[in-house]
Amino acid sequence: MNQQVIVAGGGIGGLACALALARSGVPTVLLEQAAVFGEVGAGLQLGPNATRVLADWGLTDALQACAAFPEALHVRDAHRGTDLGQLRLGAMALARYGQPYATVHRADLHALLLAAVQEQGLTELRLNTRLASFAQTPAGVSASLEDGAVVDGDALLGCDGLWSRVRTQLLGHRPVRSSGHLAYRGMVRSVDLPVPLRASVVTAWLGPRMHVVHYPVRGGEWINVVAVVDGVLGQGHGGEPGSDPQSWTHQARAADLTRALGPACADLLSMIHAVPAWSLWALNDRPAMTGAHEHAQGRVALVGDAAHPLRPYLAQGAAMAIEDAWTLGRLLKPVGARDDWPQVLGRFADARWQRNAHVQQQSQRNGRIFHATGVVRWGRDTAMRLLGERLLDNPWLYDGPPEPLQDPTPSPHSKRKT
Repeated sequence: MNQQVIVAGGGIGGLACALALARSGVPTVLLEQAAVFGEVGAGLQLGPNATRVLADWGLTDALQACAAFPEALHVRDAHRGTDLGQLRLGAMALARYGQPYATVHRADLHALLLAAVQEQGLTELRLNTRLASFAQTPAGVSASLEDGAVVDGDALLGCDGLWSRVRTQLLGHRPVRSSGHLAYRGMVRSVDLPVPLRASVVTAWLGPRMHVVHYPVRGGEWINVVAVVDGVLGQGHGGEPGSDPQSWTHQARAADLTRALGPACADLLSMIHAVPAWSLWALNDRPAMTGAHEHAQGRVALVGDAAHPLRPYLAQGAAMAIEDAWTLGRLLKPVGARDDWPQVLGRFADARWQRNAHVQQQSQRNGRIFHATGVVRWGRDTAMRLLGERLLDNPWLYDGPPEPLQDPTPSPHSKRKT
């Protein structure tokens, strides 16, 4: 046997998998198409389910050094500015779930994971390397690279994102699905904002056919802002018709965003106008998973967005990739587990697909609710005012990740309800 696993993709999911495998004593060779390791985009949110995994990996101090830990989630009406609901985070999240709710810059999380992988010393990192195809045999997997080289391993993990080549070969070509939403992304220094907008909170502004979310990152020195509106790239929203939907680099015009937001309230406009530059991203996904076969077949598994791309309306994209990696690592803990990779990956798929499908469905549902109009919008606002935290909290999610079945090694939270 080759005694190594091939990981295609060096983003958050790929590094998380390499770290989880290294902690279980499994060497990996990680293939990253970029010339340097890094992460594009801006901020992301990590619920207690994700910070629980990072804590289990010994990364709490590293996270504390780069993240922010907001005190609450505030939901406000984007047009009137009125409060709709609130969920306490901070100390309350720590008391309720045993782990904090964090907000972090994507690049900082990526760097944190990369440092941990390098410290473990069991991962070969190959830059400027992209998988072209793969072939499974009874004894392993051969990955053919674009430069003509071949890498052999016991298994292959496709961590290559929404446009995954591993997924295409494993499941067949199935086009991604447009959400009909565009995300304007930007960042602003906290000191450049009015004092009320510097608070250490996650703020979600809801309005007809739009919503805006902003929260602190980098210890609160910066505020990450994401505005999501109904629209199509190149039709009044920057870029050109036919622009590459995979690119994060579309430059956006603040005037287009302001127009799409409609009659926004003064506080929201103050935040929007403070952002010095905007980029634009077309939000695409795939239908929710329908079975374990979409996660793994034989010696090949899909992880993170390659398996279950998420719309960002539950703030769980990075968290689900991290959960995937942790679950795989847990399944490799028993002595001898890695001797049968098809069985390990089959158990991984069984353990993960239903939870990931549920998160996909809830994310899609939230997008419809966030952008609601008419009577649905009225019902949403009324329910939020009446139910408050009971509506905004997600114990089924934040109590995770679930312990995978048939793993005899107890975890620090194996008795938690998930």
